[in-house]
Amino acid sequence: MTTFAKPLRVAVVGTGYFSQFHYAAWQRMPDVELVALVALDKKQGKAFQQQYDIAHCFSDVSDLLQHGDFDLIDAVTPPQSHRAIIDQCIANRTALMCQKPFCESVAQAEQVVTRIEQQNAFVVVHENFRFQPWYQEIKKIIATKQLGTLYEISFDLRPGDGQGPQAYLDRQPYFQTQKRFLIQETGVHFVDVFRFLFGDVTGLFARLTRLNPVMSGEDAGVVTMEFKNGARGVFNGNRLADHSARNARLTMGELRIEGSAASLYLNGDGQIHLRTHGEHELTEHLYDWTDNDFGGDCVFNTNRHVADHLLYGKPVQNLARDYLVNRKIEQAIYESADAATWVQLD
Repeated sequence: MTTFAKPLRVAVVGTGYFSQFHYAAWQRMPDVELVALVALDKKQGKAFQQQYDIAHCFSDVSDLLQHGDFDLIDAVTPPQSHRAIIDQCIANRTALMCQKPFCESVAQAEQVVTRIEQQNAFVVVHENFRFQPWYQEIKKIIATKQLGTLYEISFDLRPGDGQGPQAYLDRQPYFQTQKRFLIQETGVHFVDVFRFLFGDVTGLFARLTRLNPVMSGEDAGVVTMEFKNGARGVFNGNRLADHSARNARLTMGELRIEGSAASLYLNGDGQIHLRTHGEHELTEHLYDWTDNDFGGDCVFNTNRHVADHLLYGKPVQNLARDYLVNRKIEQAIYESADAATWVQLD
């Protein structure tokens, strides 16, 4: 698509909990201008408008598309709103960055992707975990081959925020009513991270459960995966348990990668350690990163990645077609758990 002139003019849709990280990230970029927002709650919209010095506040997306002057819409809204926003942006030839999980079902996402490609539209999904600085650094380490042949990747999700009747109510209360929770809300991030680091998933087996009775959906479970390169992956999630970290929601858990030459460990404080095969001691791998806002400033990193594509023509990840793979794997996890069977993927 054609690149835009500086500054990139951004309109944000949404004023929920997570949107604050989007507004703050855009505001920090010298070649981006926040020009508009959409808020269903007028009072909340006014507060965001003043906090982030945004000129225009609209009541809905239709009003924004009719009267706004912008280059990109950043939709930080619930899944049920995605289809309508995408359709409106396609019809108006407007570039869109859409919050995950990207539509309400795989079937709906497939229909949307077909329309996006038919209209040659630009829709990218805001999958930000792969842009957390530790995963960007681990990707570089893997590329150097110092781990050797990759055997396995495993992640223990332990944010410790899901206990008791008040779980999530102070931050994202709709979590309690989601029929699908652990995998759709959080696990899909690690599906994307696993794919980013290890490549295509060819099959999986899942067992999911609900530990907190106030939840409508699952909040714990284990997923075993196979990759095209022959390696294995294990996602072990439990939102009630925590792990050793100054901030249990920084990495949300601990990761291990095992290879023929060395093993890699990511702890809850964002530190990476390596251990050569046959050795006893761990060696810290030092790298630079910023502990800002959410997940090592991953929202800023993701937004910057998209801005660099639109302004300077740099390659972009997680276009709608790419992200559809994550949704299919997510659906396969639920199918495996329901049927208690291994699911082979194309």
